[in-house]
Amino acid sequence: MEMSRIAQIELDDRNLPPPTPEIEQERRVALFDLLEENSFTLPRRDDRVVPDGPYKVGLSIREKRLVFDILSERDEPATQFLLSLGPFRQVVKDYFAICKSYFDAVKNLPPAQIETIDMARRGIHDEGARILIERLDGKAIVDHDTARRLFTLVCVLHFGG
Repeated sequence: MEMSRIAQIELDDRNLPPPTPEIEQERRVALFDLLEENSFTLPRRDDRVVPDGPYKVGLSIREKRLVFDILSERDEPATQFLLSLGPFRQVVKDYFAICKSYFDAVKNLPPAQIETIDMARRGIHDEGARILIERLDGKAIVDHDTARRLFTLVCVLHFGG
């Protein structure tokens, strides 16, 4: 399974406004955690040979689509797939709203209230991961934790879009 993983990931956020400190922190943590541990496999399709991992992944938003550019470790093109952003819109909006509440709560509220908001945040994050796993069906196989981290990066890319 060591080969079925993302070894490098790059976000194309060139045309986005600078992130807030909180969004930048979410991005750093997601990138670190993703590269530390992930499961990412490209399934065989239509008798087409798919290079083995580990993979280099480029993630961007182009023409209102989430774009995955996948390269082999030797920079050979493996595949590219585009996902409609429509199914993500509401959960991303909800995730940003709950994150704002969480960041505000950390500054002002007692631990019990912060924990309640954090539980809701984790629930929305899990929903985003579930949607991502569904949207990747037939394109890539990821585990739940990898999907959660990728969903965070999708949110980071949505931030300015």
